[in-house]
Amino acid sequence: MVIGRFSDGLMRGVDRLATGVTDTLSESFFEQRLRLGVTGLSEAGKTVFITSLVANLLDRARMGRMQAVAGGHIEAVFLQPQPDDTLPRFAYERHLAALTGPDPHWPEGTRHMSQLRLSFRIRPGGLLSGVRGAQIRHLDIMDYPGEWLLDLGLLDKTYAQWAAEVLGRMQTRPFAAQALAQIMAVDPDGPHDETQAQALAHGFTAYLHAARAAGLPDLTPGRFLLPGDLAGSPVLTFAPLPATGRRGTLGREMARRFEAYKAQVIRPFFRDHFARIDRQIVLADVLGAIHAGPEAVDRLGATLTELLAAFRPGRNAWLTRLLGGKRVERILFAATKADHIHHTQHDRLAALLAALLRQARDRAEFAGARTQALAIAALRTTVEETHQRNGESLDCVRGTLLETGKQAALYPGELPNDPMALLGPARAGAPRWLGAEYDIMRFAPARLNRKPGDGLPHIRLDAAAEFLIGDMLK
Repeated sequence: MVIGRFSDGLMRGVDRLATGVTDTLSESFFEQRLRLGVTGLSEAGKTVFITSLVANLLDRARMGRMQAVAGGHIEAVFLQPQPDDTLPRFAYERHLAALTGPDPHWPEGTRHMSQLRLSFRIRPGGLLSGVRGAQIRHLDIMDYPGEWLLDLGLLDKTYAQWAAEVLGRMQTRPFAAQALAQIMAVDPDGPHDETQAQALAHGFTAYLHAARAAGLPDLTPGRFLLPGDLAGSPVLTFAPLPATGRRGTLGREMARRFEAYKAQVIRPFFRDHFARIDRQIVLADVLGAIHAGPEAVDRLGATLTELLAAFRPGRNAWLTRLLGGKRVERILFAATKADHIHHTQHDRLAALLAALLRQARDRAEFAGARTQALAIAALRTTVEETHQRNGESLDCVRGTLLETGKQAALYPGELPNDPMALLGPARAGAPRWLGAEYDIMRFAPARLNRKPGDGLPHIRLDAAAEFLIGDMLK
């Protein structure tokens, strides 16, 4: 049985390898291709990031930090037809219209996987410029929900481990009280009853939605929030229970469905899509976590560490390569919404993100993957101002409030120079920040007056693009 499953998997891998040989040969000798995975945790602005990235690569006047742009190596950039007939196309035109129309508004968030191909005609520089003609390079942008990426961490956990971790966190969260009471009221050793299982799954899903609304990033299983065609299926009808019993009990059925979720939902995503990514950017709303409080910051750090471990950078045995797995070469972690604070605090925001990632990031760099942390805004929505209050100068940002449509200036508070001033209380379980207040407002996209050749206004989007794809454009 084991040998049979191994053989089937090996043959599927060989089939993919054989299919990939043609692509690899053609693209190695004629046209190179790079797959960029883009994902983000809740409210990180992933759809806006992809839309702005594409717009600014098509019209590059705002991308001066990219060496290929500054050196004039890019002759043309154009959108190609969808490269994968089995994946939806990222709705770039619709999202761009939402951001740049007469009544600009934020586009819908990602609810499924999608793809877009951007092609570059590159003129080589240096000694080769007079010998080699222009070359075509393809960038395949793979867009997928961050909730799916979080699920990769479940592959190394048993149902009992996952349930214990989730129930432990629920006990400390007031908004989880109803779902937790519902779970603790059932007998895991009692007979399985489908009506009861559905009620438990419904209550647990409501808890996950509340956790996301509270700014917490530990939201697994992710498909409970974005079920798609799986809504109502047994693979999404389970909940954490404190124990599992013998066959036929409710606890045993919950454990079986958890394993089915790993086998039928997580592993196919890893095998068919995630394992083929060359570069990756993970977007995180660090400012939102700070505003939500110490627990949100602590959980964000733990979640980011799990995410980086899920990439397994640098670990690529021969069998993994044969079956289609690839090493992620570069990983960029980006703290978004940098336009919500004054530029004098951007370095502090990036330093906090780097501190959250420190341990896992060191392991990745030791294993051969390049990582970086940046503070960015894919679409700048504010302008900076300085206001006087009680004889003190305050560095503020001004923008259009999303809820009211009115202009307002915001002083969000000052991030500390030392990230441990925030990480210390977060890791110690402090209920709130002491001696500091961090405010946040939701800004709407501003109306734009763009000159010919301008992309969308941003903060360090060009630096992010240089790290992720700059070497491909030389």
